[in-house]
Amino acid sequence: MKELEKTKRISIAGTLTILIVLIAVLSFERPKYLYKVNSVKTLEKLISFDYYVSLDEINNPDFILIDVRNQFEYEKGHIENAINITTSEILSDNNTDILKEIEEKGKIALLYGAIPNDVNGAFLMMTQLGFKNVKILTVENSYFENQLITKNVSIEKSNADIRAFIDESIKKANIDSEEKVVVKKITKKVITVRKKKKAPAEGGC
Repeated sequence: MKELEKTKRISIAGTLTILIVLIAVLSFERPKYLYKVNSVKTLEKLISFDYYVSLDEINNPDFILIDVRNQFEYEKGHIENAINITTSEILSDNNTDILKEIEEKGKIALLYGAIPNDVNGAFLMMTQLGFKNVKILTVENSYFENQLITKNVSIEKSNADIRAFIDESIKKANIDSEEKVVVKKITKKVITVRKKKKAPAEGGC
């Protein structure tokens, strides 16, 4: 009887474990947004693709202006017809739908902020998510008597050889993966501690 009771308990525990695993598998949600382009491919794109647009080119009907500044700055003043999608809100369902719609229509998402560097985060995020229609507007936005002043900014091209940097990084990563890890055996040194002899008791009754 005891063996039968034990078998019943084991089978019940096994069934419960399988049930928990099935519930976990069925309730598991795949992340909505996954990076489709790795960092190496993103860097390759940056060196082979002219992604800067100057202020005098914005009248192109293929451009959809996107202001990545916060809502307060946008409402204070923005370039005409620009829509507001802050960098921190790019992955919201509503905004990704807008960005996908821009891509499906064959339009280019032209990002701008207070300065061109403000756009880097949004640009890299969209590029790694697989958007191929993203460019940066090279402008600087400031205010004078509560009026938005937008002026063109010239971007200096980097003298660094990014292609060489990418190749060197890949080469180093391959070497590191091929190197064998050598584990040294540490031998413990045993130190013998000699016990001190007790001194005879002094004095007496």
